[in-house]
Amino acid sequence: MNCQCADVVTPGLIDLFEARQRLVEAATPLHAVESVTLQQAAGRVLAKPVVAPLDMPGVDNSAMDGYALRLADYRAATDGEGLPVLQRVPAGAGVMLLPQGGCARIFTGAPVPLGADIVVPQERVTLDQSGHIHIDGELTIGANIRCQGEETRAGTPLLPEGKYLDAAAIALLASHGVDKVTVQRRIRVALLSTGDELIAPGTARSPGQVYDSNRAMLKVLLTQAQCDVVDLGVIADSPQPLHQAFEQAHAVADVVICTGGVSVGEEDHVRPVIEQRGGLIFHGVAIKPGKPFAFGYLGSELTSATPLIALPGNPVASLVGWQLLALPFIHTLQGRHLAALQTYPVTAGFARRGPQGRRELLRVTLDWSGETPVAHLAGGQGSHMLSAASQADGYLLIEPATAVVEGNTYRYYPINQFAA
Repeated sequence: MNCQCADVVTPGLIDLFEARQRLVEAATPLHAVESVTLQQAAGRVLAKPVVAPLDMPGVDNSAMDGYALRLADYRAATDGEGLPVLQRVPAGAGVMLLPQGGCARIFTGAPVPLGADIVVPQERVTLDQSGHIHIDGELTIGANIRCQGEETRAGTPLLPEGKYLDAAAIALLASHGVDKVTVQRRIRVALLSTGDELIAPGTARSPGQVYDSNRAMLKVLLTQAQCDVVDLGVIADSPQPLHQAFEQAHAVADVVICTGGVSVGEEDHVRPVIEQRGGLIFHGVAIKPGKPFAFGYLGSELTSATPLIALPGNPVASLVGWQLLALPFIHTLQGRHLAALQTYPVTAGFARRGPQGRRELLRVTLDWSGETPVAHLAGGQGSHMLSAASQADGYLLIEPATAVVEGNTYRYYPINQFAA
């Protein structure tokens, strides 16, 4: 862990984007790698660049169904006679030699016969009773031919180190016959919830008890992010159980993520236990929801420390903290190339009093029925209200002391960018 940038706790609340940047700077990619089959590679991160083993396309081939010919032959044909169809070339055929004075019926992806210098789409061709073709419109040499190596040449870079292997990247590798790749090892994340009030879904609930939604949510998010989860369950909100849980987490995981108990109340013990077992880098981010976010480490030596992210106990605050702060940290540990946040202006379809002292992330849905999208509140905006979070398309970011005026535009962050 590269924490030398910040071993002093920042006083007060830290800016959202400064917190995000400090998390990214503190993340050192893991260097453990493994070889996996292409079938196992979806969602993984390349640990080594891949070089193209083949020219792509491997031979000149047809971009569409039509007729392959030598333009000079067509122009030399006697007036109105056209060219006879002397050959048929389906996809998968070998490379043929175009007969002199004739053309070839050819199909999409089929090798262009040697000697042909144009493919004419079938829509522009008519056949007369003698089987000769006649073409409408102008003709240009090279039209509708995919040239060998025009996409990639063997030996040139195909995919870089740090590339996230999505469906398109997997297809590209498959098209070159690649069946194994070297990827970063999955990150092991120890996950725990804190709180005496928490119980597991499916158990009977007494007054004052709360079902543990954060751990269920974060297990899904971590799995989507290609992490291996070490689930340590619910830990009692007192120092000794927390010490034991953090000791176990430090021993088995690359990263620790906990939720709850990270505020500054008398029953919030996470922060002092972290300080006793390691240290805090910062605590408190100027966002609503998500203020009680903390970033620290477990261990006496920074070089061997286990980074720890403490998310708020309120579920929407925990979700926001994961999406905007924890996820880029995880991506950087995985060696991924971190993409900039996607944002664009959206018109507000509602009015609302502005936040005080920190930015607010309003959960909104988008109405696309007009010429431009209009944002509407997805529901109640309390940090405990998961119903709005489950319906939201994205976040409208409202600056401190800035009222939301209906018809004005504000920065919008689509939620789908945090999907993996």
